[in-house]
Amino acid sequence: MRTDSVTWFSEGTRISGLFRRPDSISGPVPAIVQGPGWLGLKDAKLYVRYHEALTNAGYAVLIFDYRGFGDSDGDRGVISPAAQLADLRNAVTYLTTRDDVVADAIGVFGSGGTGGGNAVLLAAADPRVKAAVSQLPVADGADWLHRMRSEYEWLEFLAALDEDRAQRVLTGTGRLVHPREEIMVPTAERRSTKVKSDVDGKIPTSVPLACAEEIIAYRPVDAAGTLTTPLMVIGVENDATTPTDHAEAVYAAAGGPKSLIMQRHTSHYAAYDRYWTAVTPRIVSWFDRWLRPADVVVRTTTPDTGGAEHTENLEVPA
Repeated sequence: MRTDSVTWFSEGTRISGLFRRPDSISGPVPAIVQGPGWLGLKDAKLYVRYHEALTNAGYAVLIFDYRGFGDSDGDRGVISPAAQLADLRNAVTYLTTRDDVVADAIGVFGSGGTGGGNAVLLAAADPRVKAAVSQLPVADGADWLHRMRSEYEWLEFLAALDEDRAQRVLTGTGRLVHPREEIMVPTAERRSTKVKSDVDGKIPTSVPLACAEEIIAYRPVDAAGTLTTPLMVIGVENDATTPTDHAEAVYAAAGGPKSLIMQRHTSHYAAYDRYWTAVTPRIVSWFDRWLRPADVVVRTTTPDTGGAEHTENLEVPA
């Protein structure tokens, strides 16, 4: 696997990414774009083995830091799912400009909270994305933040948002908070895990409380309801970090070809290691099945699909 540092612009903001491709293939290859998970960065070691599996299978992978994070420009630490979706769409556009990428064979992989949710949002918003894998997604931001708190803590949190909104109107500035302690509330497992220890020290420790308003409005499950792009969803049974029923809801809502993998007898962070060898080949196989150059497009509607149209892309060798 060869890794190159690359940059492009998203709505005028310079974005920093890593472009990885197979060593053994010289011509254009299908490509997969990835935005990191919640508060994640492109150079997290957690992602490397996924990228190695994908590049070994003949895919290029583009992972990048969202604006305001890591090596990308932008307002430091502003968490905006809307801006992240724009960054993902512009990353797809960047891939289409590369001579070593098959421009009509681009997929998305997202892992961990908003990483998984953003993959669904991108697939629903951008028809250039031909296949998607969403691992441990958040489906409903309000429900996600609510379930981290007791009911009285949730009501206090909403009251703090109301007060902050008023202060921003009256003074022009709002409160700054720790994103992992005062927006997302970490589980005991998150506090002790070393899965993301290589990048944990690089994330912002102070972000506007106002960012929580966009998280509360975050609804990948609604986007899934419009989705006909092939979608694989990966969840963890009894997940205390991204609730299991979020993955199940995204899967149930999706209207196209879909697959749900549920990892049992584990936990959110332990699953990355425990089920690595079982799940990763299925991710690769999903892209092998659905992420093909569209030399010939076949659209089929049959009575047993209830009138839903099924689209299949065929590659014709030169």
